[in-house]
Amino acid sequence: MVGGGAKRRLRGEGPQCEKPVDVKKSKSCEADVPSDLRKEVESHYRLPLPEDFYHFWRFCEGLDPEQPADSLSASLGLRLVGPYDILAGKHKIKKKSASLNFNLHWRFYYDPPEFQTIIIGDSETQFHMGYFRDSPDELPVFVGTNEAKKNCIIVQSGDNVFAAVKLFLMKKLKEVTDKKETSLLKTIDEKLTEAARELGLSLEQRTVRMKQRDKKVVTKTFHGAGLVVPVDKNDVGYRELPETDASLRRICRAIVEAPSDADRLQAFAPIQEMMTYVQFANDECDYGMGLELGLDLFCHGSHYFHKVAGQLLPLAYNLLKRSLFAEIIEAHLANRSQEDVDQLAA
Repeated sequence: MVGGGAKRRLRGEGPQCEKPVDVKKSKSCEADVPSDLRKEVESHYRLPLPEDFYHFWRFCEGLDPEQPADSLSASLGLRLVGPYDILAGKHKIKKKSASLNFNLHWRFYYDPPEFQTIIIGDSETQFHMGYFRDSPDELPVFVGTNEAKKNCIIVQSGDNVFAAVKLFLMKKLKEVTDKKETSLLKTIDEKLTEAARELGLSLEQRTVRMKQRDKKVVTKTFHGAGLVVPVDKNDVGYRELPETDASLRRICRAIVEAPSDADRLQAFAPIQEMMTYVQFANDECDYGMGLELGLDLFCHGSHYFHKVAGQLLPLAYNLLKRSLFAEIIEAHLANRSQEDVDQLAA
């Protein structure tokens, strides 16, 4: 078995520099959003937000100054939520918002702590878009989409919200047959494309920055967005699980479908064995192994794995100095629901 770092060395991948982008500095530097409002958003979530987040709010205000959060509802069926609710002042209407855990606000069933929902779509499939970051003190590495009613898969959709919405819009344009609707979508597409161009934002689904991150991914995980943990020059930081994804899924299925509690306990044996391996890995600073196993069990989704995921994940996140993610997963596992995701709802 080759460790993550060794694999990268075999592929001969060294550090790469991102090419400088010709950006119109005056516009792209900072969105015209008051600093006290920014502080409020980031203090509620305790996460840094990228500039495109604020620029997109300004873009939506241009489409509908009265209801920016709903400016894409009629045309695209999308609504700005999560941290956008704070920009919209929705949290002020709720009396209890001071005691709310905003990191559970619009946190769907399969959303790992790395994922922060910012836009929702079709409620039938629970389609949503969110920022994905590898560590809570870092800016997002891409915008992902997930349909929580279908599965745990996170699809990478560009490295900013303009790109993610543009990709969504292009897909919708292919499906629409009504001329009036097509015309409306094309108008929004033109405005969106022009705004992104002026801001120097890429509308690619896979940017140079995202491809650079791919080289740091040590394993894909069940959600497919990949896992990035620090791996030093001696390959310390991550070791592979003794099971492939396919065999781990088979083990999980056997546990969930076990005809009796006694059979289930027996079916849990391989997981117990892997947890012992994780303890050894943690002792030797290979913290990525426990994180991978914990995330895979969380992403499988069955309540039978909540207890084990609750043992593995907070520990892994704390060992990796990602303590906010540890808090988020503990709160999420204690309140994991397929329906009540809007914390500001009545």
